[in-house]
Amino acid sequence: MLQFKLVLLGDSSVGKSSIVNRFVKDSFDEFRESTIGAAFLSQTVTIKDDDQDVTVKFEIWDTAGQERYKSLAPMYYRNSNAALVVYDITQADSLEKAQSWVHELKNKVDDNNLVIYLVGNKVDLTKDDEEKRVVDRDVAEKYAQENGLLFNEVSAKTGEGIQQIFQTIGENLYEVRKKENTTNNSNMANRAHGQVDIQLPRPSTNDSTSCCS
Repeated sequence: MLQFKLVLLGDSSVGKSSIVNRFVKDSFDEFRESTIGAAFLSQTVTIKDDDQDVTVKFEIWDTAGQERYKSLAPMYYRNSNAALVVYDITQADSLEKAQSWVHELKNKVDDNNLVIYLVGNKVDLTKDDEEKRVVDRDVAEKYAQENGLLFNEVSAKTGEGIQQIFQTIGENLYEVRKKENTTNNSNMANRAHGQVDIQLPRPSTNDSTSCCS
């Protein structure tokens, strides 16, 4: 089993907790109260690799979106392997706030392998009335592509797209881990065969023991 830390970030009321609970418990609470500080949950997905199944376990930190808790966020996203940055497609400034979280992650998390997934929630609200959509999908998707993010729109209420998000994150993290293991094994093999890259100092022409003195 592989284990990874995943954090959820986003403004208050975008549906972070609802997304996690749909994934972990396959449930939805219309009147869920706002998260205070952070909540911890865990769940697994199964990755197919050739003829074997690999279990990936997520340790999930669901952070509070209220401004007064924002200063606590670094404590939760530090050392994360993946981040789910959520916005509400029916709220005008929601994507901008999500973008600020992406900017913060890219500047403060020292890990080039961090998997960031931008998620637009509440697509169920636009099924019967497209006018409720405020954030255009193409705008968010273009932003994600330009910044190297994964992207999708989902509904925590109906479950649409939720499982696919975590499955995709798991697959990406698994590929990162495989590459890391391949690199480490290659370095160990080189050392075993005496192929160690050591930079030796060149002899000084001022040294009496030098061949060039």
